[in-house]
Amino acid sequence: MAERSFAREVEQLRVPAGTTFRGEGILAVTKALLEAGVGYVTGYQGSPISHLMDVLSDAQPLLEEMGVYFEPAASEAGAAAALSASVHYPVRGAVTWKSTVGTNVASDALANLASGGVTGGALVIVGEDYGEGSSIMQERTHGFAMKSQMWLLDPRPNLPCIVKAVHDGFELSEASNTPVFLQLRIRSCHLHGSFVTAENRRPRYSLKEALEHPRRDLDRIVLPPASFLHEREKVQRRWPAAIGFIQERGLNEFFDGDLGHLGVIVPGGLYNNTLRALQRLGLADLWGNSRVPLYVLNVVYPLVDEEVLRFCRGKRAVCLVEEGQPDYLEQNLNTILRRNEVQVALHGKDLLPLSGDYTVAVVEQGLRGFLERHHPAAFAAEVPLGLPRRANGAAELAPASAAAAGAADWSLLPQRPPGLCVGCPERPIFSSFKLVERELGEHHVSADIGCHLFSIMPPFSIGATTMGYGLGASSASAFNAGKLLGAGKRAVAFMGDGGFWHNGLASGIGNAVFNRHDNVFVIVDNNYSAATGGQDIPSSRADNPHRSTMHAIEQAVRGVGVTWVRTVERTYDVARMREVLHEALSTDYAGPKVIIAQSECMLNRQRRERPRKAAAIREGRRELRERFGVDAAVCSGDHACMRVSGCPSLTLAPSGDALKPDPVARVDEQCVACGHCGEAADAAVLCPSFYKAHKVHNPGAWEAAWQRAQAAAIGWLQRRARARRSRLALYPATLPSGVAR
Repeated sequence: MAERSFAREVEQLRVPAGTTFRGEGILAVTKALLEAGVGYVTGYQGSPISHLMDVLSDAQPLLEEMGVYFEPAASEAGAAAALSASVHYPVRGAVTWKSTVGTNVASDALANLASGGVTGGALVIVGEDYGEGSSIMQERTHGFAMKSQMWLLDPRPNLPCIVKAVHDGFELSEASNTPVFLQLRIRSCHLHGSFVTAENRRPRYSLKEALEHPRRDLDRIVLPPASFLHEREKVQRRWPAAIGFIQERGLNEFFDGDLGHLGVIVPGGLYNNTLRALQRLGLADLWGNSRVPLYVLNVVYPLVDEEVLRFCRGKRAVCLVEEGQPDYLEQNLNTILRRNEVQVALHGKDLLPLSGDYTVAVVEQGLRGFLERHHPAAFAAEVPLGLPRRANGAAELAPASAAAAGAADWSLLPQRPPGLCVGCPERPIFSSFKLVERELGEHHVSADIGCHLFSIMPPFSIGATTMGYGLGASSASAFNAGKLLGAGKRAVAFMGDGGFWHNGLASGIGNAVFNRHDNVFVIVDNNYSAATGGQDIPSSRADNPHRSTMHAIEQAVRGVGVTWVRTVERTYDVARMREVLHEALSTDYAGPKVIIAQSECMLNRQRRERPRKAAAIREGRRELRERFGVDAAVCSGDHACMRVSGCPSLTLAPSGDALKPDPVARVDEQCVACGHCGEAADAAVLCPSFYKAHKVHNPGAWEAAWQRAQAAAIGWLQRRARARRSRLALYPATLPSGVAR
C-alpha cells in the first residue's frame, strides 16, 4: 500500500476547462500532462516525486479512459528506455524519478536518447533533491543536462508556472527534437495553490497507431555513421531551434525595477526565496514587485545570449543566485558577457555560499553584500537603540544588533541524525547482527539505499559503504578475495526488497553466483518498497488489479543459482534471527549465502491499522490495543535495551527509589508493542523488567465483570498491605530480642 491515497484528489483531474483547480504541486503536474495530450507515462518513485507516481497509479482508470498508458518501471533505466517510443513516432511521453541518483541509473538510456533525438515530445520530470534535507549525494541535474545536451527547465514555484512548464517542455522538445528535463524542487512538489485548467486531450498520436504503422529512421539510431552526425545536428540545428523557441515563447521572464543600474539573475526555482529576501531588505513587496530588476531563468540550460546581453547592458552590477556547485551558470554568464565585451560586474559565489541550501536568510545575506557594495543608499544608517536588561542585579543596555551580540553558537543545537521508526522490523535484524558480532567479531558490511542504511548510525554503527540503490551486494564483490587470501571472515551485504528488484538481482546476487562468492547477503523484505512510500513491487503480498505481485524473493534467488537460502518470516524473533546470521557467518558451505528477513513495514502497518481501530472503537466494537512497559522496581538500569535496539520509544526516567539513584528505562506513548526491546535486552532473552499490557476497548459483559473482580481483589490486597505498613510504623525502630512484629 502506498503511504498516501490520492483516490479522492484525482477526481479533480476530470474538471472541465476554465475551472479553478486547487491542490498540491504533483497533482497539478498530472493535470498538466493530461492537458498536454501525453501518450504514456512511467517512472520510479523516490523523494520528492514519490507522490507523483502514487497520483498516477490512483488515476489509472482516468488514464485508461484517455488512452494514456502508465506503468511503474522496474528502475529509472527502464523508465528512460521507454522514451524510445517518442524517437520515431510523434507520441508524447513523460517519465519521472528522483534527481541525480535516478538520472545516474538512467544515464545510458538518456545519453542514447539525447544523441539520436526524438520526434514526439519527451519530458523527464526530476525531483531535484538538493540541500541539507536531501538523502543523497549533493549533485545537480544541471551537469548531466549540459553533458548530453538536454534542455533543463526550472519553473517558478507556483502552480500556474509549473503547469505552463509541462506544456512548454513538450513543445520545446518537439520544436528542437530534444528530450527535456523538468526540474521540480522539494517545495515545488508539495506546495499548494491554484490555476485555471484547460481541457484534457487524448494523445493526438497514440501507441496503438505506432504499433499498427511501425516506422524506422536510420538517422535516429545511435549507430555509425548516424551517431557521428548527431553531435553536429545538436549544435547546428537543435540548439538554434531551442533558442528560437525559448525567445519566441518568452519562457524566461523579465521583471522591471526602478534601480535600473542593478540586476539579479535567478533560476525560477529560487525565485520565491530571492523575492522574499529582497522584501526583507525593503526592496520588494508582498505582491512580487521588486525595486531591483529581475531576470528569471525558467530555462537554466541553454542560456540565451541575446537575453543575457539585453538584461546586463547598461547596468553597473548584476548578482546571480545559483544554488550548488559547480557554478555552471556563473561560468556561462561570464563567457557570454566577456565575449561580447559587456563590462558589468557579475557577482555570484563571491557573495553567496559555494554549497548548501539557498534559504531566504542565506540569499538575504548575499544580496545585502551585493547592495552594500553597489548601492549603499538602499540602507539607512543604523541608529543604536539599546533595550534595558538586568544582569547581576544591575541594569545594562542590550546590544543594538545581533552582530554586536556575537555569532550564534550552533554547536549548542542537538544533532538530529536519521533513524529507524518506532517498531521498525529492521531494527531486530541489526540487533541480532550486533549480538552475533559479540561472539564472532566485527565484519565488513556493505550497506544499500533504503531504511536499512540507518544501521550505520548509533546504536548499531554497522555498514561501511553505500554505492547506489540495489548495489549493496555488488559493493561486497571485492571482498570475495578473502577466501583466496585465507581470511577468516566473510563480508556481509544488506539490501532491501526494493533495491533487490531494482538492481540487486542481476548485478548483485546473479553476479555473486557467477563468481562463486562466499559472502553473506541479507535481503530485508518489507512486503513493498517501504522507503519510497509503500509502492508495490513484484514480491508484494497485495492483490494488485493492475500489476503481477506475490513473486517470492526466495524463488528469484534460487532461480539464478543460489542454493543456500534461509527465510526468517518474523524478524522480531531475535533468537531465530541471531541463529540464522550465526549459521551464515560460520558455516563450512562455500558459496553465496542469502538470508531473507521478512516483516511488514511498521509505519505502513500503523497507517492501515490505526484508522481501522479508531473506527472500530467509535462504532462500539471490541478492540484490543497492546503496549510494553518497564517495571521500575525490577529494572537494573543497565539500559541494554537502548544500547542494542535504539528504539525512539525508549527513554530514561527516575527510578523512584532513593536507593537506586541511576535512571531506569521507560516506554513512552509511541510504543507499538513490537516487543523487540525486551527480547534484545539480555542477549535475546526477554528482559524481566518489561511487561506487556493489554487495553480492551468496548469489552464484553464477561470481560467487564472479570475486570471488576480483578480490580476488587487487587484493591483488597493493596489495602491490606497499606494497613500492615501503618501498623509497622507504630512500633519503635528496635524491639526486644524475640519480639516479632
